[in-house]
Amino acid sequence: MKNVLLGDVSRRSFFAALGAFGAAAMVAPRAALSQDGKVLTLRSYSDLQVLDPAFRLSLPEDDIIRSIFAPLVMPQAGDTWGWKPIAVDSIEQLDDVTVAFKLKDNIGFTDGYGQMTAEDVKFSIERIADPAMESPYAGDWDALKEVEVKDKLSGLIHLKNKFVPLWSTTLPTPASCVLSKKAMEELGDKITTNPVAQSGQYLLAEWQPKQKTILRRNPDWAHEPGGFDEIQIIPIEDPATAERGFEAGDLDYTWTSVSSLPRLKENPPEGSVVLEKPSLAYVWLGINQDAEPFTNPNIRRAVQHAIDRQTVVDAAYFGAAAVGNGILAPGLPGSRDSVTYDYDPDRARELLAQEGATGLNVTLDILNQSERLAAAQVIQANLADVGINCEIKQNDSGTFWTLGSKDGDYYLKLQLILSRFSMQPDPSWATVWFTPEQVGVWNWERFDNAEYKALHDQGLVESDLAKRDEIYKKMQGIMDESGCYVFLTHEVVGAIHRDTIKPGLKPNGESLFSEFMPA
Repeated sequence: MKNVLLGDVSRRSFFAALGAFGAAAMVAPRAALSQDGKVLTLRSYSDLQVLDPAFRLSLPEDDIIRSIFAPLVMPQAGDTWGWKPIAVDSIEQLDDVTVAFKLKDNIGFTDGYGQMTAEDVKFSIERIADPAMESPYAGDWDALKEVEVKDKLSGLIHLKNKFVPLWSTTLPTPASCVLSKKAMEELGDKITTNPVAQSGQYLLAEWQPKQKTILRRNPDWAHEPGGFDEIQIIPIEDPATAERGFEAGDLDYTWTSVSSLPRLKENPPEGSVVLEKPSLAYVWLGINQDAEPFTNPNIRRAVQHAIDRQTVVDAAYFGAAAVGNGILAPGLPGSRDSVTYDYDPDRARELLAQEGATGLNVTLDILNQSERLAAAQVIQANLADVGINCEIKQNDSGTFWTLGSKDGDYYLKLQLILSRFSMQPDPSWATVWFTPEQVGVWNWERFDNAEYKALHDQGLVESDLAKRDEIYKKMQGIMDESGCYVFLTHEVVGAIHRDTIKPGLKPNGESLFSEFMPA
């Protein structure tokens, strides 16, 4: 079959053009391919920056962290949400506020740091929860009272109150990864890109910045092994570029752009399998309420009315994704059928005129991806139609994911942001990022609302589905009213893989590196 994406372009000439996307690492022939069950080559949409469970920045880092630092449990692969034990021999919820666990008795840390113990579990969990650490994931353990060590391998996780998301968005995430207490106390407060005392199914063997990350099987791991001797993770930010890399023969698996799904499903490359999964993620246009001219709520509302959400989504995804109405995807409590603003450019012009806001110049920061650029260009045209000049600023992943952080000063200039957040299967994992505690962390709109925070706390302890649905719908209404958000889509998740592998995926299509197997 002729290569439908590359035509007659050779692999070597294709990767010569890739440059900074890490292609150099793939130009040379690989010693072993996935057909051998030895080496698996995957695409990641960002390079790693932080391998600390308490300070991770992106979903691909989650995969690496879970692979090299054994978690208590992790998500199970398949079409049903659930979890499987990794570091624990047993784990059980005894009542609303007590979880008992017992570790496997032969998990060791590398670099001479000995056996994993219940004391390490206590240290790791309480470290994330500790306010002094200022972990952006402290909310995962918001209900934690303490971890009690019973003996070398056993302990109790005590909660202050009932915590509904515990088994969906806390324990199966890197928030349950176990670090060596001794190593962390000796080496410092945080892990960056040079981990010590690894303990997982795989070990970080090599990292070539912006080229590749290599994981190799942990020779001392005595339990269920990963499916491949080696996993090579190639950072390629643009999904269309990754698709060409797949068709050139240098990737075994990649997420695709949503817009490519119809074409790939109709004409899949030879020897490939194309997947489409429902997404929990959400994409939105954010407006920083602390940056001029958006300190004025009427100017924020003018932007909400100026954006034709349907046209934005159609331009970015070519009809493969639907318009979304909030941060909660269909199927989750709180999913909405509409927003409280609509596309009304006349109303936008009226609000701008009322505020004397003519000839405004603003900037829109986006991740350097083709879908984001297509969406941004429609937003730019929509804003121009109501008299706002918008400059699009494209950023690589290493820059983009730090733009709104209080650790720098760009957040003072940040005006409009086109963002996408991944999700876990509980509505609280969407709402938590917009609480006051997240201002300057992940809350880049600097939205600060006490009622919203109170409702978020209420949702964490409410198990009645109808009441939870009401809580989360009200929270999104408050977000609408703030003028800080234009909700766009939940996308869908597209992926393509060799028919020689069986990918390990969550129900929403997110990858689990250690669950990939030869077919």
